[in-house]
Amino acid sequence: MDALPSHHQRSRQWTFSRSLLVDPLRSRLRQWQQVRTWARLIREAEALWHVDVRELRRLGALELSQLLEEVPPCQRGRVNRWLHRYSVATRFQSTDLETNCSERS
Repeated sequence: MDALPSHHQRSRQWTFSRSLLVDPLRSRLRQWQQVRTWARLIREAEALWHVDVRELRRLGALELSQLLEEVPPCQRGRVNRWLHRYSVATRFQSTDLETNCSERS
């Protein structure tokens, strides 16, 4: 004897197949949000350079160098595009860019 009527089973099957279609979209959205976040953090760190206080500039340079090391290589090209849109001076060099990412979702 089934615990659920047949119309519930069909509903569950549709939900499962719909989730398979949505997962790639969610993955692309999550990656887009991560790239945009990296670019925003770099822009904020770079903005500290324009403050006349020496300590803030030092902190901004430190933050920027840490951010540049933490950006995953496979996202650097996309981060560069956001940095261009934000009109900031920081960019990754072409040698820093990698097209393949070992952790691609």
